[in-house]
Amino acid sequence: MPAEQKHCHVILFNKPFQVLCQFSEHQDKATLAKHINFPDIYPAGRLDFDSEGLLILTNDGQLQSLITHPNNKLPKTYWAQLEGNIDDEAISKLNNGVMLKDGITLPAAIQKISAPQINERSPPIRQRANKPTSWIELTIKEGRNRQVRRMTAAVGYPTLRLIRVSIGPWNITNLQPGEWKKTSLPNELSKKLDQLTIQKAQKRNPPKQAQNKRGSKKTTPSPFKSTQKKRGKNK
Repeated sequence: MPAEQKHCHVILFNKPFQVLCQFSEHQDKATLAKHINFPDIYPAGRLDFDSEGLLILTNDGQLQSLITHPNNKLPKTYWAQLEGNIDDEAISKLNNGVMLKDGITLPAAIQKISAPQINERSPPIRQRANKPTSWIELTIKEGRNRQVRRMTAAVGYPTLRLIRVSIGPWNITNLQPGEWKKTSLPNELSKKLDQLTIQKAQKRNPPKQAQNKRGSKKTTPSPFKSTQKKRGKNK
């Protein structure tokens, strides 16, 4: 009998500021183990030590790939507090793509927003005298290292605070920093996950080549041999 299929667990976690996205201890830094007590789950993707917001954890390797692989292009939405009052020109550049050291970014969806109703960060951001701040909502479908921070810096508005509010169909609504909850897998992603499982099985066991009735591959007669036989008859 085939082994019983492992149940897929999905955990949504609102990661606080300065928490490492790992369970193992690392120097004196806080880790996921301080907040989450659930066996055999691992982060699907990363969130920087100094960033906040949604982190998805699961025990399913295929789901991890579905969430993190750039080919699947799951949208990720962030709220970013910027140094300076961002103007329309900078927003247009961010929307169309900006050049970074590892290439130009894909077009993104960015808009200026009012300061969201969120908890104060501990410790609070560093504010400069006579230097205003502004907020944007930014949605990307890439996952480069520290991408949002590098994008806003490239147009002259460094990121002071960064919060990931959603990944695909999941968000941090009703989750306070440090809180987590179990959730279900939406039907659309469940179907994609089934497709990935089938594709992986097909790669492991590719279909056998077509064979003739005798069990051997079909071959094409050599025209050279046919010519030789004809010449022999004419002698």
